[in-house]
Amino acid sequence: MFVFGLFKVFSYTLIRPGEFSGYILVGFSLFLACLNQYQSRETAMDVKQASLSLDSIVSSFNARIAELQDLVVARNMYPASSVTDLSAVDATLKALELQLQQIKDRLREETLAIPKAKKLIQASLQQQKKLQNMSAYVPSYLPQPEREEVAECSVIDEPSRQDHSFGIHDPKEEPLPLPKVIEKKGRGSPPVWYITADELDSLSSYMRGRLTLDKINAAINDMAAYAEANSQLMTAPRKKLTESTLEKALEIRDIGATEGVKGKHFFLETDVKGPTLKLDNTGKAIFTVLRHLGRLSESRIKNHRVFVLLRPH
Repeated sequence: MFVFGLFKVFSYTLIRPGEFSGYILVGFSLFLACLNQYQSRETAMDVKQASLSLDSIVSSFNARIAELQDLVVARNMYPASSVTDLSAVDATLKALELQLQQIKDRLREETLAIPKAKKLIQASLQQQKKLQNMSAYVPSYLPQPEREEVAECSVIDEPSRQDHSFGIHDPKEEPLPLPKVIEKKGRGSPPVWYITADELDSLSSYMRGRLTLDKINAAINDMAAYAEANSQLMTAPRKKLTESTLEKALEIRDIGATEGVKGKHFFLETDVKGPTLKLDNTGKAIFTVLRHLGRLSESRIKNHRVFVLLRPH
């Protein structure tokens, strides 16, 4: 503004040169003085700014040097073997990340399978309920039909049919010939009467011991196999017997003809050879339980301990 005023005075003196000629020199003197002052001030400001810029550069260099010194100290703080440890830690972390991902995938699969599992559980519960209702009406044992009874019924039924025909015989209604099974002599297959869980629970704890339902029923299967083998020896023709089995077959026939054993399935103590039933403490306990439940009777015949399979009470 001051310089603008000087130019204004200068222009005014040009218009009127006769009146203000004395002020021209004063104005130019003031102008030069102001210009010199402005230049000196501007030079001082440039020097100050330059010094400030130089100070900031120096401070930034010092900060960078301090950071580099800290990095050098940190690098020399740990030995060179730590690189191997860090590599092992990195490998372990990667393995853990892989396992975690596998666990997440497995959890996702299990979550998707939960609805199917619920449906299966519901169906299993319904099936269990049906089986429980059915088991309430199932008898404790299922007797097997004996072949002798079937043969007797078949032989008796045929004459009764002919007696009521009033002498009229239709060739189409003639009775069929009896099957070969009826003509076969012998006791048939030995009966297998398993024990039930209620029967096992009815026993005293000292008699039951560590016996289980499956173990006792497996022993019953073995007993039926022994009795079946003896039955085959009794009915086998003499020509088909070898010298080693002939003596035992004759002995079995003598025992089977005695009172209390005749017509029944039996086996000897010497026949007990497993796989489930053996002559040990467990086997003796099984014999005691079966005698108590009426599945078995024991007697001495000709220096032999004979076990007879019985129908349960």
